[in-house]
Amino acid sequence: MDKSAGQKRASQHLYPPIDPFDQRMLDVGDGHRIYVEQCGHPQGIPVIVLHGGPGGGCSPAMRRYFDPTEYRIVLFDQRGCGRSRPHASVENNTTWHLIADIEKIREMLGIGRWVLFGGSWGATLALAYAETHPDRVAYMALRGVFLMTGAELDWFYGGGAGQFWPDLWARFSAPIPADERSDMIAAYHRRLFSGDLLTETRHARAWAAWENALASIQHEGPAGEAPADYARAFARLENHYFMNRGFLERDGQLIEDVPRISHVPATIVQGRYDMVCPPGSAYRLAERWGRAELKMVPMAGHALSEPGISAELVRTMRDVQRLAVALGL
Repeated sequence: MDKSAGQKRASQHLYPPIDPFDQRMLDVGDGHRIYVEQCGHPQGIPVIVLHGGPGGGCSPAMRRYFDPTEYRIVLFDQRGCGRSRPHASVENNTTWHLIADIEKIREMLGIGRWVLFGGSWGATLALAYAETHPDRVAYMALRGVFLMTGAELDWFYGGGAGQFWPDLWARFSAPIPADERSDMIAAYHRRLFSGDLLTETRHARAWAAWENALASIQHEGPAGEAPADYARAFARLENHYFMNRGFLERDGQLIEDVPRISHVPATIVQGRYDMVCPPGSAYRLAERWGRAELKMVPMAGHALSEPGISAELVRTMRDVQRLAVALGL
């Protein structure tokens, strides 16, 4: 099946496209202004969508996983990407800055407690936020779990995934001299932050192509080349966060601190054949988190747009609608 056919199947599970009823730029300090939008019902169940990457930005499709007559859907572009400014900036851009931004959004919108909806890096950020502000979270819907551990980064950037995709790994490795390939994150960092726009863009596209090609099992081979501005922001922000191990205090911190959110119910949707974020992390998280239900989707990879992933997430958010009163929403 080609990519367009897979996306068409995925869209069949989603609600119709909608436009925001509110759009604004929020000054969060530190020289950053972030784009925030609201869709759906202004008095509905509040849910915030945490996009992936870091650096991926939000898309209109992300609005469509929620019944717009029931949900107040909040989306924002994290620092340095999407419509937020300055673009591709890593200054004053850490996990803890993003957590503070989420709190500013919640306070600005007058929301007491809300649902967190995030996949991949968005799941990482959701866990970090919830473990920092457990009293602000009513429910969590996570997809393609990434815990920002050294083992996960070694898998994807140290050759583990490359054992399954040797041709694409060779393409990803090609721009890097052989004597630097023992640490691909550091090697790309030197080039993504070289100060030369052409060098940064060329390596950003190679960085983005490696991840995008492995995101879905609905197609094989390299994905189309990402636009230069998008690729540069995506690659620089991802690389910046990965170089700094997500700015966490210790490896394994997010799973070790799950007891802080032991009272929060959650659903974890995981593709069985996720090559970007293998299912082991989701499984370990669900084991430690008694109130989290793991839904393993057969014949699905990493992407939000995988038909099985989309269908399960829509079902999950319908279930949350039915629980809204019990959740105090």
